[in-house]
Order: sequence, then structure tokens, then C-alpha cells
Amino acid sequence: MTVQEQISEYINSHPEPQRADLQELHRIILELIPDCKLMFIDDEKNDERPTFSHARIGYGLRFTEDMATIPREYPKIEMDASSYGITIAINELHDKTYLMRTFGEKIGKASITGLFIKFKELKDINIETLEAAIRYSYEQNS
Repeated sequence: MTVQEQISEYINSHPEPQRADLQELHRIILELIPDCKLMFIDDEKNDERPTFSHARIGYGLRFTEDMATIPREYPKIEMDASSYGITIAINELHDKTYLMRTFGEKIGKASITGLFIKFKELKDINIETLEAAIRYSYEQNS
């Protein structure tokens, strides 16, 4: 199965309205960073030591070292969903207060902690602010 097929299957596995929100966010992220490498990460199906125990979509590519100091590919931006809502993770920011300081008051009904932007539904947030956060984070770390 290709990465795009895995992503489609993941998005389609969620109930509405979350499915539509994930499809729209995926489209927005690809429009913002069209040349990014797409990844589908499912640690439960992965033999490596999981950092997280859930499936997620990755955008962009960076290299990191895990606890055993083995370099590995890792996405710059991640998106996942659960019964609690949708999370966008910005993995490359060195200042873990930046998202909150810069976008916190403008984002709408979202929780921003460290590198994570969490919200229940897409209609609850300011899309332009989320786009600005993704664009800034991706451009700063390219």
C-alpha cells in the first residue's frame, strides 16, 4: 500500500465530521507545503520502539536521533485525530513557547501546549492563523 493510500485509509477511518476536517486539513497542508515528503506513521505496526502509540500523518522530513542515537527520518509537522479531537504537532520549533505567544490569542478554540495545537473541530479555529503557524514553522526549519 502506498503512503497516499495509507493516509486516505486513515482519514476515511474516522467518523464525520472529523473525517471532513482531516481531509480539509490535509489539503491545506499540502497546499502550503506542496513539495514536502509525506509519511504515514503507525507505531503499533512498527517494530521500532514507539515514541507515540497512535497513527498519524507526517509532512516534511527531518532527521533526529532516538534514545539509542540512531539517526532516523521524522516528520516536521504531524496531524492526528482521536475521540478528543485533532492535533497538529510542529516538531522543529526550538522555542516551545513560540506557538502560544505568537498564535495563542488568534487561533480560536484551541489548546496550544509546547509544540502541539489541539482542537475539537476545524470550525472552532481560525484557519488563517493555523496556516500561518504551519507555514512559519516549516519555512524556519527547511
